[in-house]
Amino acid sequence: MRLYDTLTRGLVELPPPGRIRIYVCGSTVYQRIHVGNSRPFVLGMWLRSWLRLSGYGVTLVHNITDVDDRVYAEAVRLGVPSRELSESATEWFFQDTDDLGLGRPDIEPRATETIPEIIAFVEELVARDHAYVANGDVYFRVASSPEYGRLSGAQLDDMIAQETSDLKEDQRDFALWKSQKPREDAAWDSPWGPGRPGWHIECSAMAEKFLGPEFEIHGGGNDLRFPHHENELAQSRSLGHAFAQIWMHNGMLELDEAKMSKSLGNVVTLRNVLDVWGRQALLVYLLAGHWRKPLDFSDEAMDAAEAQWRSFQDAWRVAEVRDAAPWSDFEAALDDDFNTPKALSILHEWRAAGQTRLLARGLDVFGLLTQVSSMVGMPVESSAPDVVALAQKRVEARSRKDFAEADRLRQAITELGFEVQDVQHEPGFRLIPIA
Repeated sequence: MRLYDTLTRGLVELPPPGRIRIYVCGSTVYQRIHVGNSRPFVLGMWLRSWLRLSGYGVTLVHNITDVDDRVYAEAVRLGVPSRELSESATEWFFQDTDDLGLGRPDIEPRATETIPEIIAFVEELVARDHAYVANGDVYFRVASSPEYGRLSGAQLDDMIAQETSDLKEDQRDFALWKSQKPREDAAWDSPWGPGRPGWHIECSAMAEKFLGPEFEIHGGGNDLRFPHHENELAQSRSLGHAFAQIWMHNGMLELDEAKMSKSLGNVVTLRNVLDVWGRQALLVYLLAGHWRKPLDFSDEAMDAAEAQWRSFQDAWRVAEVRDAAPWSDFEAALDDDFNTPKALSILHEWRAAGQTRLLARGLDVFGLLTQVSSMVGMPVESSAPDVVALAQKRVEARSRKDFAEADRLRQAITELGFEVQDVQHEPGFRLIPIA
């Protein structure tokens, strides 16, 4: 499998099936999340599903930014404590993303739970002269990072930090730690006085805490390339950490206000979209766009996605079964830079040909099987996460030499339409759909 890497501006081949660690920058929680925030979440969950079916052992970390300028500002506007607001908004985030029906990431750390690691990270940057203290604030010294700007391609004039300050040596420098301001009701003790972390250091610390100083994939929206991801990379590499090997930046959703009537104009929350069109239409809509490209969002686009979903629901009505693309074509599409539009076209080919077992397996990769499983002749239990769980139990049975149980589990996996192969690397198995 190969994926486009923003840092090298080219496709990078993944190593043979083994361990894959993914970090995706999550939402800042101070209100209901925008529908655009669902794209990196969905992409991460889909990529994890496909990689696991391809034999990789995947750990997906999707963080929650629960301390930030926007949290404080919204709390002041509403007249509520900032921690109360962020807790409520975190619950909204869980509720809304749960309703996508894709399950949860493996680890969902919060910035407020990572304060000790953040402080230790900043202390080391100061000790190595990559950062400096100024009146209770701590700033990263951009001039100490010779490759700064390589990831985003930002020019010197673009590098001026959004927050200018007379305390900075260089206006490109950015805050690692911010001293407590008068209207900020929550703060943490630090060697530099009470305050809270800057946005960028939060993600470096959370990524490295759970995935180590080097990991395979870092994801997030294209709007995060600069300054957020540029700053993450500079911080970590200044300490000699390789950090992410591949940077995946998904395109943004572009709203056509003139074509929005069912929803809320230019402020379209994920909750609103789920309530109006349902999760299946949203997932089909996201499938239709290549993850690296911008995607137009409008009532018309969502209505078209809803119609496509209905056509999948009606797949059982197709009496004629004729030849169509083999599973290997679907596999090739996703292995080539995770080309979901191509995969979607193959799903429609299977639908039109009455190839319902292939259709069911394909829909399952994207969390769409359970709603049509009874119609296409496959049990609900045949969803990919359940097949993976059976394969994991089989590895455990073999490790304790319970070969009778391992054989029973192999048969159960076969009945769900997959062949399981034993491999030496993590996770210990590879699942192959039975043609």
